[in-house]
Amino acid sequence: MGITTLTGTLTCQTQGEVEMVQAYLPEHIRLSRAEVGCLKFNVTQTEDPMVWHLDEAFVDAQAFAAHQTRSKATIWAEKTAHLARDFRRVDS
Repeated sequence: MGITTLTGTLTCQTQGEVEMVQAYLPEHIRLSRAEVGCLKFNVTQTEDPMVWHLDEAFVDAQAFAAHQTRSKATIWAEKTAHLARDFRRVDS
């Protein structure tokens, strides 16, 4: 297997949720980009301020799985667990 990518959206329902994402996202991005096997990790606010676009890539499924494991144990995961996610994973 080759590169594993994940794209999609994270959607907030309130301005408070937007502010929470803005507070915790920079550290989440920094830690994710520092992971072994991370090729790309971008989360950007769209024209709709409630919606964030996610675009990430890892060298393989194992690196992506390691990212998922690490990420699940963070304050980011705790604070954003309730937010709507619409992600598409592709293993190429």
